[in-house]
Amino acid sequence: MAISFAMPERVERERMMAQALAEGIMRPVSRQLDENEHERPVDFIKLIWPVMRDQQARALDRLKAPPDQEKEKKPRSPYLAMMVQIEALSWGDAGQYLCIPSPLLAGAAIEAVGTPEQKERFLRRFAEGDAPRWGAMAMTEPNAGSDTKAIETTAVLDPETHEWILNGEKIFITSGGLALRESDGIVVVWATIDRSAGRAGMRPFVVEAGTPGVTVSKPEIKHGIRASDTVSIKFENCRIPYDNLLGDPEVRREGSREGFRGAMATFDASRPLVAASALGVGRAALEFVKETLHQHGIDIPYDQPYHKLSAIQRDVLEMEAQLKAAYLLTLRATAMLDEGLRNSLEASMAKAKAGKAVTKVTQKAVELLGMMGYSREWLVEKWMRDARINDIYEGTGQINLLIVARRILGYSSSELS
Repeated sequence: MAISFAMPERVERERMMAQALAEGIMRPVSRQLDENEHERPVDFIKLIWPVMRDQQARALDRLKAPPDQEKEKKPRSPYLAMMVQIEALSWGDAGQYLCIPSPLLAGAAIEAVGTPEQKERFLRRFAEGDAPRWGAMAMTEPNAGSDTKAIETTAVLDPETHEWILNGEKIFITSGGLALRESDGIVVVWATIDRSAGRAGMRPFVVEAGTPGVTVSKPEIKHGIRASDTVSIKFENCRIPYDNLLGDPEVRREGSREGFRGAMATFDASRPLVAASALGVGRAALEFVKETLHQHGIDIPYDQPYHKLSAIQRDVLEMEAQLKAAYLLTLRATAMLDEGLRNSLEASMAKAKAGKAVTKVTQKAVELLGMMGYSREWLVEKWMRDARINDIYEGTGQINLLIVARRILGYSSSELS
């Protein structure tokens, strides 16, 4: 039986809307925002906020629907819809896409380990009002990058006030300034409630904008995705309500990784979406190369044997093959999310492959287009810089390949590191 990869009609309609936004609003100012880092994509934010707000409102309404009523509804594909929209928006500009007003990674963490009451309390602000809001997630620290068990930010419970007290510093936080300084947003902060327990002591906490003891600092000057907001955040005796803890406060030892499972559940949802963004950047570079080659009389004869193709034609076919392989892995990881299946292996496979593929595709695009590919007159060199982050954030390519190897071979993190 043939496998159909046709998109559901509603998903395809949303993809086309995102593509139109990418072409009409994002791409025309892509170079301007790249040259003026920290300038906000105001028009994009203004147009996309009502769409994101209404989507969040529908998602929260579904949480309240009675179970029997939920069963009668048609099958939905929320993650698939997000995947195709993110791919299209990143085709327009990956840096601008990262400024999208929504819960972002904070929402992924809350959806993964939050209670229904916490989802309503923290996410309702993203479902109402005219002013856009942002969410962010703070994991990385100056002394703890990919090695999450080395996290030093602490959360100590004050038994008298029943509040958590956060102390520490987080770095490279996407949309951290937008969330805490420029809107009534939230940041999910990973901190340890028991350092001696390692990863088992890690827990996520929701910090809301305006909370005393929080300082947003150091907007990063970056190699790529320069339209995006990336900052450091310090927590100095930052007190938050007890119920801002996501998940169980009890620390289970004896090899338990309970706390870290929450982080992994978040990454399982976010890594396929990062892969989708990489696919959009890669498609932008590939399409531009093919259009430019066509203008110079070079097309890709898909019906010809490989040995009859020129070196350039073979390079373009290899670029397409790499992106298609990454697309299929991303589609699989995303479909499993929609089915409610565990997808840690597939999410890491998609993230690692897409990050590697988009790096190679954009570098090859610059190479094929020669000096004009290297020139800032065209966007190709920008796409090459934008692409690089996809193999770094949300777990580096090496980390994700380790996860894949452990899952396939049945090793623990202590046995294969």
